[in-house]
Amino acid sequence: MKRKLFILLPILLAGVALDLVTKQLILAYLPLGSQIPVIKGFFNVVHVHNRGAAFGLMGSWSLDFVRIFFVCTTGIVLLVVGYLWWRLPGDQRLAAVGYSLIMAGALGNLVDRVRFGEVVDFLDLYWGRYHWPAFNVADSLVCLGAGVLIWVILREEKGVNVSSPA
Repeated sequence: MKRKLFILLPILLAGVALDLVTKQLILAYLPLGSQIPVIKGFFNVVHVHNRGAAFGLMGSWSLDFVRIFFVCTTGIVLLVVGYLWWRLPGDQRLAAVGYSLIMAGALGNLVDRVRFGEVVDFLDLYWGRYHWPAFNVADSLVCLGAGVLIWVILREEKGVNVSSPA
């Protein structure tokens, strides 16, 4: 348990802090709806708010309902992921990293949901006319954590021990 806590706490603290600081910078210095080109034809920093879920799903629902829905849903997700983290054997460090990243991202967006009823998104990737919906650090942490867990599962299916370096 102690080894897993040394993984969880730094990731949780650093991840949530990075997410909240970057969102605060966007709120303070970039007007809503504006953008700053960073890499022409590929990446902008923007300031948008997303009331809904991924890709703007449920964005037209009432703010009060969306806030309650996502706060409750995120709470359940945090409980489930926290339980899975707690049940991990101590030698499953890489899986602990994956779960920790997911919890950090969920907490970062939960803070926005509680404060504003929506999340602040600001990373904007695109290629020509193909445009990915804007996202934030918390979203990136959740995706990275899920990717780590998928990698762990695939490696375990092949019988490779991922808990220690090869």
